[in-house]
Amino acid sequence: MKYQRIGICALIAVGVISEIHAAGPSSFPTHAITLMVPYGAGGTVDSQLRALAKASEGQLGQPIIVENRASASGTLAAEVTAAAPADGYTITAINTSVLRLPFMTRTSYDPRRDFTYIIGISSLTSGLVVRADAPWKSFAEFLNDARANPGAISIGGPSGGTNPQIVMRQIAKQKGIEWTQIPYRSVAESSNALLGGHIAAVADAAGWAPYVNSGQFRLLVIFGSARTKSWPDVPSLNEFGIEVAATSDYGLAGPKGLEPQVVRTLHDAFKEGMHQPAFVSLLAALEQEPIYRDTNDYAAYVRNQIEAQRRIVDELGLKSD
Repeated sequence: MKYQRIGICALIAVGVISEIHAAGPSSFPTHAITLMVPYGAGGTVDSQLRALAKASEGQLGQPIIVENRASASGTLAAEVTAAAPADGYTITAINTSVLRLPFMTRTSYDPRRDFTYIIGISSLTSGLVVRADAPWKSFAEFLNDARANPGAISIGGPSGGTNPQIVMRQIAKQKGIEWTQIPYRSVAESSNALLGGHIAAVADAAGWAPYVNSGQFRLLVIFGSARTKSWPDVPSLNEFGIEVAATSDYGLAGPKGLEPQVVRTLHDAFKEGMHQPAFVSLLAALEQEPIYRDTNDYAAYVRNQIEAQRRIVDELGLKSD
């Protein structure tokens, strides 16, 4: 009888362990996933991520809830995600600012150790635009005028160490130019200011695209190493001998310590979502480029970018403490 009871207890224990295992990573996900968006609703990144979430949730069998956690530098969503449980139910979009800001000031996270990188998704097309009736017909003319009139040209765009802001600082430093950068909360606000004649130019992601395509704005230069499919006649910064870390690629990450199987499940779902017609067409409408990186490639890309951003902060003297 004694050994029978022991045997029964052992069977019960095995059953409990089996249930725990069944409820573990292999059954992920069992409920909704929250995707933290680092910007406000309605912007370029928000629109892309909402479309991707919708296109990917069918692969997961659970809804993906988009939660906007906007901040000046786009890092609040990363802070929340880094502090979340490592269960795969809280993920975020990682942008260049997330990788750069820890070298500029104190942050609650370290991008080298506090995230599990899942998948690379896209590269934000960015550039410098002026009104169509502006006197500058080319970026070369814009640079020459800025050099001849230090501080006179006002350029609107995001602040908080964001990529467009940093790119304009790099250009100014390399070319010995001084201009005035004016912060705006969104590309919609800066575009309206440009339309109203309150600033001379806008440096930002391609939220200005409808104005360029309608003929209201003139796109002078693309922030990157190559021309774009959408505006093949517009030169890139490299064509002017300007070497800047102008890429603004983004992807998805969760807290550190995610189980490999959870990472694979998320990666595979979002990879499939990237091929869904609704996401592909929206990306094209927003004039953005899809850049898929698998988990290993994306993690390697992030490691390289972290080092690149550290060098930029040192080069421009951006450290605040």
